[in-house]
Amino acid sequence: MMWNRSYAKAMRHMKRPRKIREEFLRITNKDLIDNFRAAINQHTPRLLKLYRAKRTALPPEMDQLLNRLDEETSDITAHRQTAALKGLPLYLRDSHEKLFRNCLATDPEEEQTKGLIVGILTVLEDDDSSAPATVINVAVVVEENDIVLQDLPDMPVAFAYLFGLIYALNLQYPKELRYTFETIQKVFMELGTDLSATVRFFKNKLLQ
Repeated sequence: MMWNRSYAKAMRHMKRPRKIREEFLRITNKDLIDNFRAAINQHTPRLLKLYRAKRTALPPEMDQLLNRLDEETSDITAHRQTAALKGLPLYLRDSHEKLFRNCLATDPEEEQTKGLIVGILTVLEDDDSSAPATVINVAVVVEENDIVLQDLPDMPVAFAYLFGLIYALNLQYPKELRYTFETIQKVFMELGTDLSATVRFFKNKLLQ
């Protein structure tokens, strides 16, 4: 991954949510969180409809994701938005596992972020009960062992900050996630109009 300035200096400056929002606003004249929230609110219903229509042709993780969503009985809006975001790389045939990672709080710290070049780490309570595991931390990871932000309130906010950080620092999107981040940039956040064929086709399906 190529940085447009010193990695260490840039990351020291950006390890606060306020700094990421300020830099993103300076570059784009858009509020990172407000615009991302508005986009995910707008697109979630259609995204889930697309996922369900094509679920048998997609990787098995999509079926698992939708089945878990169907089992949720509380805070449905939050779960639907999380499923919409987690399903995006699956639908676009990007590498879902390169972006999202779940781990237990008791897992060794070096194992929690191993192999996660840029992504979102969800730390779950280590509980032997059969109930769904409790989320105790949502964090943004860059360069595998660098937890840039943590204790974020939910997946949409974490995703917004990850995108904002990549965009503000002019990082190259990981090739395994290029369509996912291009969609966030050019469809969700409306930053740029030169779309790849894959994202153009997806945008047309999304906006039908």
